[in-house]
Amino acid sequence: MAQEQETQHALLVPWGHFAREIGLISGLEAIKLSQKVYEHTPQAKVIEFLVAVLSGAKYLQDISLAAHPLDKDLAVAQAWGQPCWADYTGVSRTLKSLSWAEAHEIVNVLERVSQPFLDGELSLLRSQSCRLQYDGDLTGLPVSNTSRTYPNAAYGHMSDEIRLGYQAGVVSLKSPRYGRLWLSVEHHAGDTVSCAQAEALVLAAEKRSGQRPRRRIELLKKRIEAFVQSREPAEKRLVRQRVALAAAQSAKQETVAQLREETNPKRIPILERRCVRREKAVQVVMKKLSKTQVWLSKHLEQEKTLRERLEQFERENAENPQPLEACFRLDAGFGTYDNIALLIEMGYEVYVKLHNHKIVQMLKTRVTSETSWVRVGNNAEMVAWAGLQLQHCPYPLDIALERFYTGQTHTVPASFREKHSALAHFGVTPVTTDLIAWFGKYNARQTIEAGIKETKQVFYLNRLKVRSEPAIYLQEVMTIFAANFIRWATVWIDQHVEQDETTLSLGKMGIKKQVQVAAHTSAKVIQNSDGMLLKFSPVSAFAGKQLYFPAPTRVRQQNYFSSFFTILALIAQKLR
Repeated sequence: MAQEQETQHALLVPWGHFAREIGLISGLEAIKLSQKVYEHTPQAKVIEFLVAVLSGAKYLQDISLAAHPLDKDLAVAQAWGQPCWADYTGVSRTLKSLSWAEAHEIVNVLERVSQPFLDGELSLLRSQSCRLQYDGDLTGLPVSNTSRTYPNAAYGHMSDEIRLGYQAGVVSLKSPRYGRLWLSVEHHAGDTVSCAQAEALVLAAEKRSGQRPRRRIELLKKRIEAFVQSREPAEKRLVRQRVALAAAQSAKQETVAQLREETNPKRIPILERRCVRREKAVQVVMKKLSKTQVWLSKHLEQEKTLRERLEQFERENAENPQPLEACFRLDAGFGTYDNIALLIEMGYEVYVKLHNHKIVQMLKTRVTSETSWVRVGNNAEMVAWAGLQLQHCPYPLDIALERFYTGQTHTVPASFREKHSALAHFGVTPVTTDLIAWFGKYNARQTIEAGIKETKQVFYLNRLKVRSEPAIYLQEVMTIFAANFIRWATVWIDQHVEQDETTLSLGKMGIKKQVQVAAHTSAKVIQNSDGMLLKFSPVSAFAGKQLYFPAPTRVRQQNYFSSFFTILALIAQKLR
């Protein structure tokens, strides 16, 4: 017999069935959360929070106070394996009580569920002999500057402003099937800066993908050799300064001794002044010596770090018999020489905008009236140099100077109409021979910027729905999981629905429309032994459309035989 229900959140229903299919709900329900159970389990309220994120709820209270409250939608609750939903206040209490350990347990479930999809993309990339394309960034999550209830919030740069809040370090992978997959998100205080997070982003990407390129230990060995040689002048200078210090101290002691033995009143003032000069000479030499010692100490500490890095990379190469080629793109905030050198040594092809603005000024001095600029965009031109050795950078880089025209008038002086920046590249791709391709390759990192925009304008990550720090971290993770989940679900739905002219095509629909429109559209949910029909309301944006999911053949057979034997039992009962 068919069961018919009404829902105001149509697309959340098949998403719930997909969540059950991939083991998401059973995984979350199996987590142990040390909270009391009244009407709803804490696990059910965590699931409800995830569904609220998927629905694009701006505020947690939207669960109960929106025009069509989620907690009143029994069709959605049952699709997600729940008899009903809790009020938003109960969800809030559960999230507030989560410990860091419990939040990490929930995240582990989300990662386990995600892994088969990630592995599938990695296998596809390997079969196509494609290198992995990572993009990393740091995005601000501001709160009210007057707030005092967000733990460990700090002031930092967020959207060209100084704001109170947090930073989220994110990494995405270019996916042949889904376009973009989020790999990781790390929670940080608001005063965290990009230049200190490059290594963390790379390590997070490697941890999630389980893949890494071959470490360039031969380059690192040469760098260490050059590092050792570069300290030799300082070591020789240190020896000279120690000799000079001993001589200055000896001269001072000799003068002091003369002063003590002097009996001629006219000679005493002369010797006193000489003592002052000798003391100043000692102080000057000691200052120079101290400066050299500090420099050598830092140098030796850096050398130690490089040698430890070499040992680690040699181990990692030995444990990585099938390394993949991989590329990392980062914006100027990460583009310090130390970060670039590290990524090069870790084996990556690097595309980055340089952090040091002085490089732009230096490159502009290399440009003459005879320099041939290449137009790479409507308002952009580039000129490049291959294998340029920059001061303080241990490896030669391909360097490009970009020139952007920001005004239409030609009467304004050029300095007011042009904006410059510097791009850097390291890798086998001959980027300087095709500047248009280089420009396009670097600016394709807009995919992660579009992803960050999606997290904030579709899933409202910038509106923190909770104030407990473990729960804030959980919201960050659930947001990038939701963006991936919908992409996976779109493919799954397309594979499982019965296709005809009335079928709603989700594949042609963007994530924003799926969340903000389809997940808030009224529909009838009709289920029987043959399958489930999601029939959109005739007054909705998808009037006349539907999604029909036939039950698997084995399920229909089981239902048929169950009904058959039930009828036989009824007939036998009547005959008796």
